[in-house]
Amino acid sequence: MELTINVPTNWSAITLKKYLDFQRDLKVYGEEEVGYMACVLHHLCGIDASFISKLPTDIYTNIKNDMIEFIGKTDLPLQRIIKIDGVEYGFEPNLSKIPYGAYLDITKYDTLTIDDNWAKIMAILYRPIKSKSGALYTIEGYKGVMGEEKFLNIGMDVHFGALQFFFLLSEDLVKDILKSLKVEKLPPNIKSILEENGKAMEVLYNWQEMIS
Repeated sequence: MELTINVPTNWSAITLKKYLDFQRDLKVYGEEEVGYMACVLHHLCGIDASFISKLPTDIYTNIKNDMIEFIGKTDLPLQRIIKIDGVEYGFEPNLSKIPYGAYLDITKYDTLTIDDNWAKIMAILYRPIKSKSGALYTIEGYKGVMGEEKFLNIGMDVHFGALQFFFLLSEDLVKDILKSLKVEKLPPNIKSILEENGKAMEVLYNWQEMIS
C-alpha cells in the first residue's frame, strides 16, 4: 500500500484550525517526545495515527528533521494586507485610533495569545480594505466580530506575524515605561509590579508560554 505524505516546510501551510487541534492534543502528552511527534505527524502532516508506527525509520527521521527545521520559527513579520476568498483585508492601520467598540471587544479576553478566541481577535484587527494608495489603506468601520471562521483557514504565518507584532509592541512599551521613570525612584520590585499590573508584560508571558 502506498501512502502519500505532505510534509509542510513553513507555517503558511498550517491553518489556524489545524494548529488549535494540534495544541489541544499536545497538552495530553506534555514533554513526552514520542507523543509529541505523533501529534506533529497526525495534525500537521495529515498522517493517520494508525500508520505512524508503521513508517520506516529513515522516513520518520527525515520528516521529523524537516518539521524541526521550521516549527520553532514563529517570530514572523506582520502581514498588513492579506487576501481571503479574493477580498483584501487590512490590519488595523492605526491602533491609537482603533474604534472603541473594537477595543472593548479585544480587551474582554483575558489573554492575547493563540487560543480558541484568537480567530475573533483577528476578525477585529483585520477588516476589508475600502481604499488603497501605495502602502497606505483604509479599512471598513467596525461592525462587531464578524467572519471569524474565515481566519481558521488562514496560514499560521499570518497569525504568528500578528502575535509577534504585539509581542514587540509590548517589549517596547515596557522599555519606554522603565526609561520614563527616574532611576533613583524605581522601587526594587518594579518588575513584579509591571508583571502584575501591565497588560504588556502579560502578553509577553503568554507568548513565551505558547512557544515553549
